[in-house]
Amino acid sequence: MSGPVVVRAPAKLTLSLRVTGTRPDGFHQLDAEMVSIDLADELRIDPDGDGLEVVDLSGGAAIDAGPSNLVARALAAIGRSASVRLTKRVPAGGGLGGGSSDAGAVLRWAGCGDLTLAARLGADVPFCVRGGRARVQGIGERVEVLADERRSFVLLVPPLAVDTAAVYRAYDRLAEGGAHREALGNDLTEPALVVEPELARWRDHLGALSSREPRLAGSGASWFVEGTPEELGISGPRPVEVGGRVGRLVPVLSVGPEFGDPRPAD
Repeated sequence: MSGPVVVRAPAKLTLSLRVTGTRPDGFHQLDAEMVSIDLADELRIDPDGDGLEVVDLSGGAAIDAGPSNLVARALAAIGRSASVRLTKRVPAGGGLGGGSSDAGAVLRWAGCGDLTLAARLGADVPFCVRGGRARVQGIGERVEVLADERRSFVLLVPPLAVDTAAVYRAYDRLAEGGAHREALGNDLTEPALVVEPELARWRDHLGALSSREPRLAGSGASWFVEGTPEELGISGPRPVEVGGRVGRLVPVLSVGPEFGDPRPAD
């Protein structure tokens, strides 16, 4: 597709995550089920230009628009240049794979399906290249596409950003000491709470609102429960205050891989 295009970069929701081992190089091996959801960033990509502009509507951690941004790194990895206007709606540090999905969108735009290259950008990037629903193994480079299922979820996105590397370090410490406990299908729940104890207050709030036990999204900071707002008795989307800080409830739907297909820009 020539000329400027628009590519949606859907967030990913990790429905289950097991840490199955650690490689000699220190990378953790996973076995996870992931789905794309309709909370999405949007990239306007013009192959005749150069540079990255970020319009941040996410309310998450600050976004670096320099060479370390995953959009810039993805372009460099495939030897391409383009002018990219990135509209952020997926909060950074929320465990929803926003940066990885942005990189995946760039690779889809370029027609690059090399998952080994994608994995060098980040463990979630190969899944974000494929999208939809998949079982993800290894360090993220093994993506087994699964049949799409249309499912509804409600996210609680707190005003917190959790560092993934710190969570894995905490996981290693807990595992070495024999203190690690699995929680609702996500091996990173307990270490994330060690890194950011404030997460527990947001988990408990969503549990009280929904009468269900929330699950941690990836390495955090977002929590989620399955169901529509009507089924859960939750009105949303809307702001939520916990301990004087404001987060937000976000109802989302799972989406198929076609959701992220490039389309001509207006």
